[in-house]
Amino acid sequence: MNSKIKEITQDIERLNKKLGEEYSNLGEKYGYSIAQKEVEFLKGIVNEHKGYKIPTWKYVIPTDLRHLLSMPFIYGMIIPGIILDLFLSIYHAVAFRLYRIPRVRRSDYIMYDRKFLSYLNIIQKINCLYCSYLNGLFGYAVEIAARTERYWCPVKAAEKPPYHHAHYKNFSDYGNPEGWNKKFNTYDNPKEDKKTKTTSI
Repeated sequence: MNSKIKEITQDIERLNKKLGEEYSNLGEKYGYSIAQKEVEFLKGIVNEHKGYKIPTWKYVIPTDLRHLLSMPFIYGMIIPGIILDLFLSIYHAVAFRLYRIPRVRRSDYIMYDRKFLSYLNIIQKINCLYCSYLNGLFGYAVEIAARTERYWCPVKAAEKPPYHHAHYKNFSDYGNPEGWNKKFNTYDNPKEDKKTKTTSI
C-alpha cells in the first residue's frame, strides 16, 4: 500500500475511534446508560420525555397529504427487503462456509434500541422498527458483499470511489499484480473482522 494512503487511512481509523468515544459520552449528556443492549434512562428524564409524546390517536392518520400518498410505496419496500434477506441469508450461510470467511453477526447491524424512547408513541416505534430493520439489513448486506469482494476481487479502483466499505483498505493497489496475486482467494487477518463494520469515510 502506498505509504501516504496508509497514513491517511490510519488517521481515519483514529477519528472513527474518537467518534465512537463521543457516542459513548451521549449517555452522560442525556441521562441514560446501556447494559447488554438495554437502554435505561433516569426516572426524571423518562417523565420529561413523556411530555413530548404525540398521542397515538392524533398520529394514526397522517395530516400531510404527501405522507399519506407515500405510504404504499414506503411500506411496500418490506417485500423486496424480506426477499433480499432470505436470499442473502442462504448465500451467507452456504458460501461463507465454503470460502472459510468469518460470518457476519447479524445483530451488529440489525439493532432496535429506539423502543426505549418514551417520547415516541406506538406508531412511531413501529415505524422506527421498520427503518431499523431495512437500514440494518442494507448494512448487513454491504458487509457480506464487502467480505465477498475481499475474497474474490481485492483490488482498488483506479480512482477513489465516493463510498467504500471498511475492507477496502486491505485491497491491493490498482495496477499492482503482485499484491493482487497475494490477496486473491485469501482472507487475511480474520480477527480484525470480528469487530469490523462498514464505513462511508
